[in-house]
Parts: sequence; structure tokens; C-alpha cells
Amino acid sequence: MDKKKDFKPYIPASKVTPELTVTSIVIGILLAVIFGAANAYLGLRVGMTVSASIPAAVIAMGVIRVIMKKNSILESNLVQTIGSAGESVAAGAIFTIPALFL
Repeated sequence: MDKKKDFKPYIPASKVTPELTVTSIVIGILLAVIFGAANAYLGLRVGMTVSASIPAAVIAMGVIRVIMKKNSILESNLVQTIGSAGESVAAGAIFTIPALFL
């Protein structure tokens, strides 16, 4: 019935591709600050937060591919991860700090 196909990864193990670069860290921190501040404002104002993972991934792809002229999926993944972590830290702070005041 099914013929098993050989798995071919998107990035082969033999290819050396930089992932942890200054560009990815700077863009990730910038997105983490922007989305963290927006998420904190929204959470304190409305009482709910939104996930910043998908917008961070789209912006990371756009910036790295279009502006930086690189085609590195690994750098985009790191930027998305850092941006998502900033949003999570802000969400944790906005739900616990008001409780401490009460």
C-alpha cells in the first residue's frame, strides 16, 4: 500500500547554518519589548492577553528575509522564540502584580 519515503529534512545535518547571531538576538529583544509592552497594556486595560507568537514569527520572517536579505529559517525561529518569551513574561507580571496590591 504505502511506500515508505526517505525523510529529507529542510536543513540537512551536513549544512552549517548560523542560528544564534547578533541580528536574531537584537530583533528578538526588540520584538519582545514591543509585544510585551502591548500585551501588558492590553492585559491591564481589558483583562485578557493575546499570543504574540504568530505575529512575532511573521515579522521575523519579513525582517530577516526582506530587509536583511538572508534566508535563514533558524534565525527566524530564534527571533520568534525570544519575542514569544517577552510576551509570556509580561503576561505573568500583569496577572500577579495586581494580586499583590489587593
